[in-house]
Amino acid sequence: MSRTAPVLADAYDLVVVGSGAAGMAAAITAKLAGLDVAILEKAAHYGGSTAVSGGAIWIPDNPKMRDAGMQDSKEAARTYLKTETGNRMNAELVDSFLDNGPEMVRFFEANTALQFEHRSYSPDYHPDQDGAAMGGRVLDAKDYDGRRLGANFKRLKPPIADFTVFGGMMLNRFDIGHFMKMTRSPKSAIHATKLMMRHALDRLTHPRGTRLVLGQAVAGRLAETVFALGIPLFVETPLVSLERDGGRVSGVSVHHGGVTRSVLARRGVVLATGGFPQSEAKRATYMPHVQAGARHYSMSPATSTGDAIDASLGVGAALVSTNSNAAFWAPVSLLPGKEGPRPFPHLFLDRAKPGVIAIGDDGRRFANEALSYHDFVQAMLNAGKQQAWLMCDHRALRKYGLGAVRPFPAPYRAHLRSGYITSGATPEALAERIGVPPEALADTISRFNHDAENGKDHDFGKGSTAYQTYLGDAENAPNPCLHPLDTGPYYAIRIYPGDIGTSIGLSTNGNGQVLDEDGATVEGLYACGNDMNSIMAGAYPGAGITLGPALTFGYVVGRHAAGAQATAAN
Repeated sequence: MSRTAPVLADAYDLVVVGSGAAGMAAAITAKLAGLDVAILEKAAHYGGSTAVSGGAIWIPDNPKMRDAGMQDSKEAARTYLKTETGNRMNAELVDSFLDNGPEMVRFFEANTALQFEHRSYSPDYHPDQDGAAMGGRVLDAKDYDGRRLGANFKRLKPPIADFTVFGGMMLNRFDIGHFMKMTRSPKSAIHATKLMMRHALDRLTHPRGTRLVLGQAVAGRLAETVFALGIPLFVETPLVSLERDGGRVSGVSVHHGGVTRSVLARRGVVLATGGFPQSEAKRATYMPHVQAGARHYSMSPATSTGDAIDASLGVGAALVSTNSNAAFWAPVSLLPGKEGPRPFPHLFLDRAKPGVIAIGDDGRRFANEALSYHDFVQAMLNAGKQQAWLMCDHRALRKYGLGAVRPFPAPYRAHLRSGYITSGATPEALAERIGVPPEALADTISRFNHDAENGKDHDFGKGSTAYQTYLGDAENAPNPCLHPLDTGPYYAIRIYPGDIGTSIGLSTNGNGQVLDEDGATVEGLYACGNDMNSIMAGAYPGAGITLGPALTFGYVVGRHAAGAQATAAN
């Protein structure tokens, strides 16, 4: 890989704005089809929200699951998505995704460093719905050695520091399980020790670990191919505006090297900048709870402020605002820090575990804690909760952790001193400290404990679906998600509504071409990733429903821009 810094040219065939999975997928596909391509990135690092994501990729009926002997069909997935999205379903986009997703997997495995593996068991988030699957649809990028990026490794956006251990060591789903069992299982202890030894060697020559997993593996593998193909990637080059020649988008105006300049795009411009999750103005416009005064925090990169969407509206593009939810929700807590509090998402590691419940300021439960992160925040908002508490007993805290508090043997008292978690010797003592009615909380715990002992949550159904029990503790009987809160002290963390990205985006057709208010194409303009309105229309059917369409429509856009219409695999 060349270490010579690229020089921004005056013109390219295709200009891609944004360097996450969607942008890099579009650039790679177009380059392999013969186009001269450049990637422009606003931030100082490439990788976008992909680099800080969980890395799951939802592709129904994909070739990896087929190769493993698993069965699926476009028809089943379409039925599931129709149930999830209702009358908001955009059939053209859904069919384009389902037709091209499997072909995208084959194309990238054959032509790039992006290699996949399927999850044999990973239930869709609503597994009882028609067309849902229990496994196979979710793909992950294979673990990646960041050293293969050479000097470009330092330009890859680092993972969220709070999701790493020992100064930058990443853990995937299997690693976390081994670390949680390392004091009880020799096999897990060996696995954890090997990872720590590899990390110790990494730190001798690198500022963080080079074993990349999750979204880092997706971004790293795509980036290897970007650099190998000689696609120039310019960081710190924000979009200023789109330029037109007649009725066609003909290029971009960007700020680069301290000056604003124009770059011609002969075949078109691809927008893949990650939507608008960090735009306070757009949150206030499209998120009712923010309008009502609720605090809201996004886990997306700070640079994802909707610049590309604003530029598109300036050339007549249409923004879809009818989704059932404006974003992909996630509950977050706030970790104290020297530079102010930072959000920490409660995705799948704590809420579904036995001995963990969520309560409002009235001391009462309001939702099934084992719902998906998106559904949980929906339930929270539907219950009128602008904030809530996640609480557990000492047994659960040390066995599973809570938020940023890691399980035994990791220390936890620093989080007590910082105020991140609050403790009380009894439920009543905890209630006094967090300001909820003591009698109400004691009654809530008593009622929950009775149900937990019998293995059935009569109030909210925690642990009642395959997805929920998948996130629980398989060794906990009779219900993997239920255990009495009966071992003091007791702990609580304040949680708020948050998101991992916006669902509202630009209106497009099945080729990823941006549309205007009349449904006509804005010639020369494409969108993919979270700049494109989500095909899920505000629903969240399963793990990877952002990255799956992002990669697929990046592939579709790259082919279309090169004049090779993407088609379904035979």
